[in-house]
Amino acid sequence: MSSNPGLTGKRRSRMGDRQWAEPISRRDACLYGLCGAAGLLLAGVRRTADAAAAPAPARPAKAKSVIQIWLWGGPPHLDTFDPKPDAGADYCGPFTRPIQTNVAGIFINELLPMLAQQADKYSIIRSMTHGNNSHETAAYIVQTGREPGARIVYPSIGAVVSLFKGYDAGFQGLIPPYVVLTQPQGRFSEAGFLGSRYKPFATGGDPARPVFLVEGVAAPGISRERQQARRELLHSLDTLGSALKGNPRADALRKSEEKAYDLILGEAGKVFDLSDEPADLRTLYGPNTFGQSCLVARRLVERGLPYITINFGGWDTHKENFQAMRQKLPQLDKGLATLLLDLSEHGLLDTTIVWCCGEFGRTPKISQESPWNGGRHHYGPVFSAVVAGGGFKGGHVVGASDAKAEQVKERPVYPCDLIGSIYELLGIDPDGTLPHPQGMMVRATPSPDEGYKLGGRLREIM
Repeated sequence: MSSNPGLTGKRRSRMGDRQWAEPISRRDACLYGLCGAAGLLLAGVRRTADAAAAPAPARPAKAKSVIQIWLWGGPPHLDTFDPKPDAGADYCGPFTRPIQTNVAGIFINELLPMLAQQADKYSIIRSMTHGNNSHETAAYIVQTGREPGARIVYPSIGAVVSLFKGYDAGFQGLIPPYVVLTQPQGRFSEAGFLGSRYKPFATGGDPARPVFLVEGVAAPGISRERQQARRELLHSLDTLGSALKGNPRADALRKSEEKAYDLILGEAGKVFDLSDEPADLRTLYGPNTFGQSCLVARRLVERGLPYITINFGGWDTHKENFQAMRQKLPQLDKGLATLLLDLSEHGLLDTTIVWCCGEFGRTPKISQESPWNGGRHHYGPVFSAVVAGGGFKGGHVVGASDAKAEQVKERPVYPCDLIGSIYELLGIDPDGTLPHPQGMMVRATPSPDEGYKLGGRLREIM
């Protein structure tokens, strides 16, 4: 793959004037005002008056950014990165021929041939565990490293990275430091007690469509030229603003408007426009929402964003699991494999952590009976995750499940172990504290004296 013309040679730039192809919505009428939707977003994200100061990172960082691929619904570990061909048809179903990767001794599902050729770039954790079988609570555990039900709501890893690597730490980008492509990834408050300042910016839209209509950046039916003309008309009619020059509140509003339009019409918003990427590269990522989201994520990393989540849903396969896998796995294969290769060829993989998992795995024994018809259900005792880049070594397997992938056989890895390892590679002290609005002492990751089981950070691949 390394010689693929879609990833090598000079990039072709096809950015230019473009026309939006869809009708205007009511939301876009707001852009006649001084602050459009993007201005309101940025004003909320950038405010600092009531935000707690972020503690300084405790150690040198190997990674600068994180791309989290969130397989919402829970991917089946046996059908992805922990195949068990000898477990029998009741467990492995039709997937009886796992394929050898480019690392001796590592096998993965037969529908992941491109990832098989990139195994030297990532490591597989086959002993993830937390034992929780509910979507909401398991997602909370994997995103925060904490058990649900405490008297406080903990922030997700993305919010914590936004705290330490975002605006409080000198981040200057107009695009917020924590972005989700394209829909929020959980059913809980990602920011927790840190507050709404640290919530992710969910783009909405679909990067696989001809125009990626990012909320607050692109407007259906409105070209860039027309938007600029609206701005000029607005200014010509703004006699009050002209009369109030020098007024602090009017100046603040004017600056907010300028930032909003810089995002809409300036260079920052162009990161979401994939039209200047080579067609063969876009095809290699896959002509679907997930594949094109991976390409957008690479572009966001190039511009220094600290945390990007790709929310790839559709893995809740209670019914007809294997039919779903034949559709989902090729998309995962093309998108993730091309992302790893593309990051590497851009010189970004060494400083970008990529981690891929869902909130849990799925039941090893298949439910063949009606109405499930070959389905798998929620399963938290053991599941898999993939990590790459940013200081994580490739070509390794951490831990193991038993013969039927029902329990951890060796080296349990809890979500807080993985999250703590990511923090450490980012230069964030996992044992340090987070600013709590009531002054409570809250560690970034839990300790054993809080009653948590810990398997230890991933030293074997760091």
